Amino acid sequence: MSAPMKPLKTWGHLAARRRKPSEYEIVSTKLLWHTRDAEQPWDVGHTGFMADFYRKYRNQSPVTHEDWDGFRDPDELVYRTYNILQDGQETYVEGLLDQHNSEGHDKGLAPEWTAALVQLYTPSRYLLHTIQMASAYLVHMSPASTIANCAAFQAADSLRWLSNVAYRTAELGLAHPSIGFGERERELWEELPVWQGFRELMERQLTTFDWAEAFVALNVVAKPAFDELVLRQLGLSARRHGDTLHALLAEAALRDSERSRRWTSALVAHMSEVDANLPQLTEWVAKWQPLADTAIRAYGEEIPENAEAADNAIGAVKAFQRQLGLGS
Repeated sequence: MSAPMKPLKTWGHLAARRRKPSEYEIVSTKLLWHTRDAEQPWDVGHTGFMADFYRKYRNQSPVTHEDWDGFRDPDELVYRTYNILQDGQETYVEGLLDQHNSEGHDKGLAPEWTAALVQLYTPSRYLLHTIQMASAYLVHMSPASTIANCAAFQAADSLRWLSNVAYRTAELGLAHPSIGFGERERELWEELPVWQGFRELMERQLTTFDWAEAFVALNVVAKPAFDELVLRQLGLSARRHGDTLHALLAEAALRDSERSRRWTSALVAHMSEVDANLPQLTEWVAKWQPLADTAIRAYGEEIPENAEAADNAIGAVKAFQRQLGLGS
């Protein structure tokens, strides 16, 4: 008789590490059941629409890697730690809102600045929603659970800030009931020239199905453009107009953006381990960046008291791309 098998002390794919696996490794790695067979990603309906979709747009992507599961989130976030982190963030944001509300902050804003917020800030919840949807697509299409988790947290970040924009829209409407806060945001998003560059950029991104190109278009081009312009540059203008609350909220949102860039950098580095991937990634950046430049120019030219907003945002986005090894 053969000797009885010894039970494993942890999951099989972690057993060879000669150390106790971390919480991150246990709950984040190799969780996707639909990556077991590249030719049959779905156990039922091998020739159905979804199986064909995953084969074409994930498994047959021109960006390849022998070990997608080798990717790791540099922050090693899991659901539990993400919630602890963002609970602290929300406590800070709620404190900002309560303090400035008790001081009557919104009523003291100048008319020219509130007019700018109607056009440049409150419609941004639509842009944030497109970033959320694009991030959620990566959750479903990523070839490793460690990548999908990062995208899921990014989607949650976007939803969180979308909700804060909606809350601020209501607050500003109470303080300035005759200006139009909360009344025309969808119309402005769809028709105001300042938003049409971002609309085209994100609508094209949302119809890009190859998972790796969708990642590059979102995390290397479109989201950095949003972060640098709508958050950072509009936040700088807010401070110059005495809107300290808006400036502090923008700075808080940029903390999430910094985390997004950390995992973006790590994933690009992981992709770049395959020499053939780098030209493809660079080609995609060159394809998408002109759309981002157009979006930044259209929006940046309308930011008051910040004539260099567009140039500064484009410069920061391209600096990030160069840091990744994908820029010119």
